[in-house]
Amino acid sequence: MTHLIVPFAAVVSEAGRHAASTLALPHLERLLSRCAAGATFGDDERSLSTPHELALADALGWPAEDGLVPWAAARARDDGVTVGDRPWGLLTPVHLRLGTEQVSMTDPADLQLDEASSRALFEIVRPLFESEGFVLQWGAPLRWYASHDSLAVLPTASLDRVIGRHVDAWLPEVPAVRLVRRLQSEVQMLLHDHAFNAERDAAGLPAVNSFWLSDCGAAMPARHERPAPTVDGRLRRAALAEDWATWCDGWQALDAGPIAALVQAPAGTTLTLAGERRSASFTRAARPWWQRWRRVSASGVLESL
Repeated sequence: MTHLIVPFAAVVSEAGRHAASTLALPHLERLLSRCAAGATFGDDERSLSTPHELALADALGWPAEDGLVPWAAARARDDGVTVGDRPWGLLTPVHLRLGTEQVSMTDPADLQLDEASSRALFEIVRPLFESEGFVLQWGAPLRWYASHDSLAVLPTASLDRVIGRHVDAWLPEVPAVRLVRRLQSEVQMLLHDHAFNAERDAAGLPAVNSFWLSDCGAAMPARHERPAPTVDGRLRRAALAEDWATWCDGWQALDAGPIAALVQAPAGTTLTLAGERRSASFTRAARPWWQRWRRVSASGVLESL
């Protein structure tokens, strides 16, 4: 059966919640009125994994353990890396911005890092990691992969938790993180005055001055995987940028498109709406005729996420 997951369907910022309260989502309300409530994940915007990641992991038959869902190994396999049974982590090149009171991460997509530049940068930082026993593999401009025994059970924060926020708050106080912090410092020192960033500055591009490690663990055996849900990520970038006009436009397009299609879908079809605090799933159910006219408030559901 169809399962649609919508990340960033709701947010925690006051401006974003106000924007959500202005939405008219008639197809979503019609769909919710025909659904039974299902599983929920998360209850705190401070969790390391986002609710939509936990919901997706559960849908795939993986353990939905906060900060320990092995997305890196799965993505590395998709990128052609031979992952074996070793633990892997996702290394994302990033720009850390120094503010008056905190260091925050900008969206890595804003780096505009192409393949040639990414591969050149990968070779610049690779020796630092290999000197500590890491194995590194290049997967894509913003997807590098690192393998090390310490990554087997290392809880890490999702990129979607850290973008636009103070990075220190998202580094758990566990012994293995000390090595990650030291490598971050060494990479930052190496890249500070490096010719690579001088060239980017001359081209008007932001410096790549650090990395973020996330999604650690060993790959799940393929036999544990179920058919993957569809994840519609159109709200993500606007939510992370706090561009509420664009976020609202995205919601209107969702309501008129994929969600309107689910209204006509058969019983058993599932919609998962994921906010920053929690996700909630709703499954189409065959209902008696006297329950078919109940009204569900879309704004109330979004407020609960």
